[in-house]
Amino acid sequence: MTSTRYYVARFAQAFGYFRKNQRMADAASEMHLLREAETQLGHAIWEKVENIEALSVEYWNLRKFIKEREQTKQKLGECLSRLDLAHEDRATLLNSAPEVHQELLDERTALLAELERLAQHRDQIVADAREVRRSYDGLKMKFEVLVRETADPTEIDQVKAKLAVLKNRFSVLKQQRIDIGKQIDDGDESVDRVEERLDEKRVTQRVHASEAFVVIGEGNKEVSALRAQESVLDIQMRQLYAEIGRYVSRHAKVDPACAAAAAKHRGLVDVMQALRRSIALNHLLAGTA
Repeated sequence: MTSTRYYVARFAQAFGYFRKNQRMADAASEMHLLREAETQLGHAIWEKVENIEALSVEYWNLRKFIKEREQTKQKLGECLSRLDLAHEDRATLLNSAPEVHQELLDERTALLAELERLAQHRDQIVADAREVRRSYDGLKMKFEVLVRETADPTEIDQVKAKLAVLKNRFSVLKQQRIDIGKQIDDGDESVDRVEERLDEKRVTQRVHASEAFVVIGEGNKEVSALRAQESVLDIQMRQLYAEIGRYVSRHAKVDPACAAAAAKHRGLVDVMQALRRSIALNHLLAGTA
């Protein structure tokens, strides 16, 4: 608000045209602009106020906070890098898990298929042995009858020879069943070993996944803490910038050091002084000054 507008508004008030709410709203809006301008000016000139005694505390605190903020940003960058690596490790682990297990799964499948084939072969041998035993029992009975009846010796010798063949055949089948049984036992042990290796790989995978999740969890906590710390530093620095901008803009016309610091921002200082006058005039019109 300019002086001319102020006097026009005072004239209107004399005739009962009183706009207190509007004046307070205008003052609040201008105060917001002023605070932003103070912060902007302070940020632009803070390095030039080292020799202004009244701003010594703000200047050195800003130096400290800026250094802390740089260290915090560096730590945050390192933490984010570790998090990225942890996420990559976890993704690699999850994506590679099927490949790591597939070879063992294929080996187990092949072993189970071989065991199934051996089991079928053993069943066939058992069935063949049963038939041989049945034939042997039948011939043995025939042999006993022929012997009791003192039959033709030639026929008895023939039956006896067949019995020997069947007996030998049964022994061969029995040994085959034993050999295949041993192969099946060995196959079962091989399957167990493959299962153990699969379990070991699953355990290792879970351990690595757990480690990755721990790193990610701790990293997320650290990132949150560092970002909170960075936010606090930003707020403190913004407050100090505002203090510097406020002091310099108020004393730029009376303090040569302030004038020198704000020399390149004279236009902004003039705007800020105009805003202060306007705020004061709006408060006068609202009756709150």
